[in-house]
Amino acid sequence: MMSATLDIRLKRANKVYHEGEVLAGVVVLVSKEAVQHQGISLTMEGLVNLQLSSKSVGVFEAFYNSVKPIQLISSNIEVVKPGKVPGGKTEIPFEFPLHTKGNKVLYETYHGVFVNIQYTLHCDMKRSLLAKDLTKTCEFMLHCQPQKAKLVPTPVNFTITPETLQNVRERSLLPKFLVRGHLDATNCVITQPLTGELVVESSEVAIKSIELQLVRVETCGCAEGYARDATEIQNIQIAEGDVCHGLPIPIYMVFPRLFTSPTLETTNFKVEFEVNVVIVLHDDHLITENFPLKLCRV
Repeated sequence: MMSATLDIRLKRANKVYHEGEVLAGVVVLVSKEAVQHQGISLTMEGLVNLQLSSKSVGVFEAFYNSVKPIQLISSNIEVVKPGKVPGGKTEIPFEFPLHTKGNKVLYETYHGVFVNIQYTLHCDMKRSLLAKDLTKTCEFMLHCQPQKAKLVPTPVNFTITPETLQNVRERSLLPKFLVRGHLDATNCVITQPLTGELVVESSEVAIKSIELQLVRVETCGCAEGYARDATEIQNIQIAEGDVCHGLPIPIYMVFPRLFTSPTLETTNFKVEFEVNVVIVLHDDHLITENFPLKLCRV
């Protein structure tokens, strides 16, 4: 049994493309001896996969129809007609223009929990009945076109005290504390870090930890209703232990690739982001201040 391997190599090492560009690369076939085949084809596809969280499934029966994958782009080419590929290494070039049909938009690659936007290349080499077909799949990233407009950062100041907290049952039982700070902007450029600072002015009880939690808020929906789910992307500790009072603590968080994308709102789904500043007291009391973010590319 001769072994042949199939691979897809893109011209760009970082695999990042934009709408209107050409996705180019080679299909690489390596085998010791000549390979008989029934044709080699390539399929390029962009899909939005929507999933419902278990808490939403029972609530919206109507959802089952609207949760079908949304196809953004699809194209298929025959790279080689049926025949024989010689032994050794064969490279077959290919090109796909990244143009959509009609009024479809190529959303940015995004790996979430309930919303996934993914672009793939799939190569198939059909073989005769006795030999196994060869297949290879690779993902490429799509970035949306940057905004032309200049982003003017809007700093946000915050003060956290027992009085500013929401959903607290018995305010009088809370220890006294005062935390001030600011975020340099909540409309953020996705390639730049979220920055700011925080100062613990006073606290009756010891602080255990101060953390930044990045949250994705995914909404899947249709006319009948929406399922909105918030899940953690990452949690970064910015201070450990009972910090010095009056000392500015820097806030700094890099937005992870793939798991974040520019804020997106469409008719069937939404992808939004928030950051929580979390202060953990020594008795594991959590004090949380929430900031909605708007991410974009410039």
